[in-house]
Amino acid sequence: MKNKLYAFALSVFVAAFPVHASGLTAADIKEPTLEPAFMIDIQVAKPLVVGQDAQHGRRQLISITGGKVSGKLKGEVLPYGVDSQVIRPDGFTELTARYAIKLEDGKTVYIDNSGIRRINDPEAAKLVAQGQIVDPKHVYFATVSKFETYSPEYKWLEQSVFICYAVRLPDKVLLKFYEVK
Repeated sequence: MKNKLYAFALSVFVAAFPVHASGLTAADIKEPTLEPAFMIDIQVAKPLVVGQDAQHGRRQLISITGGKVSGKLKGEVLPYGVDSQVIRPDGFTELTARYAIKLEDGKTVYIDNSGIRRINDPEAAKLVAQGQIVDPKHVYFATVSKFETYSPEYKWLEQSVFICYAVRLPDKVLLKFYEVK
């Protein structure tokens, strides 16, 4: 009797809330939008070149020494972060930056930015492969950002996808973070 009652209740529920997923196509998927979240102006030290050759390119580590956070989040970049990069012989760069920020309310957030930087001008790419900074107009620089926080009011950072567009300057990196909605 219990099984019959359960089957009846389930059939009533399915009839009341039909799902027509079989008719969906990729065209029905919501288009994402980007909502500006916050910006970071990161101060960096000179790169430490670990090694360089024709096969791997240039492996370097860059200390993150400080900086400022503005926008929906406000605070400072804590020292001791690091940006680990491999600059390929053609100037294409794979990077992962890991660092922490301290917000105005004293709470901290750990950030992991992994992404790429590519150069759209062959002459500028040669300079980048040698470790030089080039005009940002020649550079595509984007990352996917992941956050870790121990404060309930900032858990929203862990519950969405964020992308970041950036510009590298001689002594700093300018970052603009967007939440994918």
